[in-house]
Amino acid sequence: METRVDDPERLSVVLIVPDERRRTDLLLALQEHLSGEPKQIEEYPSTSQIPLIVEKSPDVVIVDLDGSPDSALDVMENVSALSAQTTVMVYSSGVSQGLMVRCMRAGAREFLDSPLDSSTVAEALARAAVRRTRPRKTGDGLLNVFWGAKGGSGVTTVATIFATEAAQESGKRVLLIDLDIPLGDAVLNLGLKPQYSTIDALQNHARLDGNLLKGFLLKHDSGLFVLPAPGKMAPVQFPAVAIDKLILVARQEFDCVVVDTGSRFDLTGTTVFDPQAMLYLVTQVSIPELRNSNRLLNDVFRSRGPKLEIVLNRYDSSRLDLSEEHISKALTRKAGWRIPNDYAAVSAMQNNAEPQAMNRSGIAKVIRQMARAAMNLPEEPVKKKRLFGF
Repeated sequence: METRVDDPERLSVVLIVPDERRRTDLLLALQEHLSGEPKQIEEYPSTSQIPLIVEKSPDVVIVDLDGSPDSALDVMENVSALSAQTTVMVYSSGVSQGLMVRCMRAGAREFLDSPLDSSTVAEALARAAVRRTRPRKTGDGLLNVFWGAKGGSGVTTVATIFATEAAQESGKRVLLIDLDIPLGDAVLNLGLKPQYSTIDALQNHARLDGNLLKGFLLKHDSGLFVLPAPGKMAPVQFPAVAIDKLILVARQEFDCVVVDTGSRFDLTGTTVFDPQAMLYLVTQVSIPELRNSNRLLNDVFRSRGPKLEIVLNRYDSSRLDLSEEHISKALTRKAGWRIPNDYAAVSAMQNNAEPQAMNRSGIAKVIRQMARAAMNLPEEPVKKKRLFGF
């Protein structure tokens, strides 16, 4: 008889149960459902040891909660973050409501209550087998990151229009993530009212998957999906693993991910600045911003090469105090894009949530070409008539 692909007997299982008696009870309960011997770990591993445990992507990791809840929670969170395909199960003699919520946030998917019931164990293993056989996507969505050389450079406006144009021009699934927390305001430009925010996704990073992420998103009339910054002041510090998980899941679910980082330096060590991501450094033609840009290009982004483009925002050649030669020398490379200045159109969009004000602005045309280039689309025909709208 052919073995089913979702047969629990074929699961690879790791037990992290320090107490010998409890470990023996769990082994006995698993024996009738597994053909192989589970790997046994007799103490809670440190953070540095967990990569060795999940390097072969076990299907199931069962963690004893009762020995040390804090240590167990740390293990669950790190296993979930490093191996999204692994089902984390909690083994306990009794879990309070509050502790159960903490376990779920740490990435636990199943709870095995002691004394163990054979049917409960069998059902939990069967669900883990189904999760294992589902096709998994690879995180290959395009990643476009917008970063400002200085506060007030107009990063959010450029990133928001870029994301909307990318969605409209390509017809593909595009997500805008506002990581300019706690004060990001991308949704104001779009006239949206968020219920959830980036904070919710980061706080739940251990169990974050495509379905959970979608529950946090807004969808605009243009087809653009948005994960907004919080509407209220919120903690800014999150571990790099939380940021990395968010970007990974986003790229698995969307063809293109656009990230508004504001001018945050604490994200440079995360996958937001993946070497394969396209980084747009947004600056204006002023001494302070060109000086900041020069330092960033030399000290932070020197190795990015063609994966970095400079965007001169609010550009007005008739009012430049610096020559083009001085600008290029300060930037150490040629600016790829020049977005014209149109204060009235941008103010109308920001103050009244009226993006259609951009219809008459040259801003839309330049950023549309940026988006088309990023999405590998041909240049827009010069005579093409089109209503710009979010």
